[in-house]
Amino acid sequence: MKKSLLLLLFSLFLSSILVACSDDSDTSSSTDESGDDAPSETNSGDGSEDAFDISIMTTSHSPEPPGNDSPVVEAIGEFTNTNLDITFVPNSNYDERFNITLASGDLPSLILTGKTSSFINAVHDGAFWDLTDYLDDYENLSQMNDIVLNNISIDGRIYGIYRSRPLGRMAVSIRQDWLDNLGLETPTTIDEFYDVMYAFTHDDPDGNGQDDTLGTIVSEYEGPWDIMQTWFGVPNKWGIADDGSLYPHFQDPNYRDALDFFKKMYDEGLVNEDFAVMDPAKWHDAFVNGEAGTIVDVVDAASRNQDQMIDADPSLEGAVDVFGTVEGPNGLFNLPTSGYNMMYAISKQAVETEEELHKVLQFMDDMSTEEGQTLAFNGIEGRHYEMEDGVYTPTTDQSLIYEHEDTNQLLTFVPEDRYLEKPLQELEEKEEEVLEANEEIVVGNPAEPFVSEIYSRQGEQLDNIILDAKIQYIVGQIDEAGLDEAEELWMNSGGKEYIEEINELYQATQ
Repeated sequence: MKKSLLLLLFSLFLSSILVACSDDSDTSSSTDESGDDAPSETNSGDGSEDAFDISIMTTSHSPEPPGNDSPVVEAIGEFTNTNLDITFVPNSNYDERFNITLASGDLPSLILTGKTSSFINAVHDGAFWDLTDYLDDYENLSQMNDIVLNNISIDGRIYGIYRSRPLGRMAVSIRQDWLDNLGLETPTTIDEFYDVMYAFTHDDPDGNGQDDTLGTIVSEYEGPWDIMQTWFGVPNKWGIADDGSLYPHFQDPNYRDALDFFKKMYDEGLVNEDFAVMDPAKWHDAFVNGEAGTIVDVVDAASRNQDQMIDADPSLEGAVDVFGTVEGPNGLFNLPTSGYNMMYAISKQAVETEEELHKVLQFMDDMSTEEGQTLAFNGIEGRHYEMEDGVYTPTTDQSLIYEHEDTNQLLTFVPEDRYLEKPLQELEEKEEEVLEANEEIVVGNPAEPFVSEIYSRQGEQLDNIILDAKIQYIVGQIDEAGLDEAEELWMNSGGKEYIEEINELYQATQ
């Protein structure tokens, strides 16, 4: 019995030595050459770290959005070292589904949202991460545009990663063949723009011997007026006074100068007299059909309109050109878009810790790389597209297209587009140049981050007062005294309180 007991004790002693040796071996294998402990996990994407679970709710535009077993979704997961659970919701009822999901409290890691009142209320309730102090840590996310960040911000803080859209998208499509026929150059100033519109209206630019052309075409959509008034130096919704306070754009002195120019256009017949009631759906038809020589809208309208013109008459190849803006009395300005189409917010309910937050942000940053954008936008080479002599050729097999058609909804396109495209036409290349140049001169709205309770209740009424007065002045139904009366009505209909509220919000962030 004594011998047995001694053998047992010896065995236990030997086992403890072996365990200790094993622990020492494990410790030294996890120590780098400098002697410091290496991280227990890495983010190399080579499989050395367990894949991280990320759930996403986003929109779909195709009738058959990809499932989580799509080879593209799986490839994205492998590239980002994540297990993706994506819920695609038809775009037609996305807003309703978003509000239902928000009310349920069962939120995914990432959810696509607009800057809606329900999202803003959820932000105030602490449902989403404030990302302001984290974005600079990421190569791509740190390059988001300051104007767009201002546009998506809430009370000066960032709660989402926006899906980028061209900021300097506003431009003028112009009939280059008409310019050539009349021996004119592309206008570079407001005065030259007027001269070209006058010639397009009165000097038979199409050479058919008939008085059947206009300088420009406008519909009841007020966008062209807003774009052109920016040329004069009118602020984008709100201006900043010398004392640092904000004032509504129509109180800027340049606003009346812009309206005088529009009235002159109307009085001289350079614009269609029925613009106030013209259906926006038919707006571009007059340009395509050769009735108007310019159209003030988005830059990519130029190539779309030219394509339609060429379909009807191949001889019109090269008949259209595009330019971004003209110089006004105060310099070069362009009205921006919002610069984004919705944004991805990160739920605090699904993403509980900063460590998990960084993994989600890393996923979004990875998706902005060339490989991430190509996977989500173009799919997998050899299955969804081919590269032949450096030229991208997508598949025409609809079943394969469905495998990746909606995965591009995951992309933010920050800081730029990096996916594969077909070669651009000459006019499309010009459009890209205009987009880039416009971004240097766009006019931001300093009040964009602020949520006004007054505007949420009375905004439509206030906007209509100013818009109606603008149209009435252009067509000669009211004079400057009528503009003064409209401004007074605006102030007495909640505008005065609106200005005070916006300034309180603005000063709190300065």
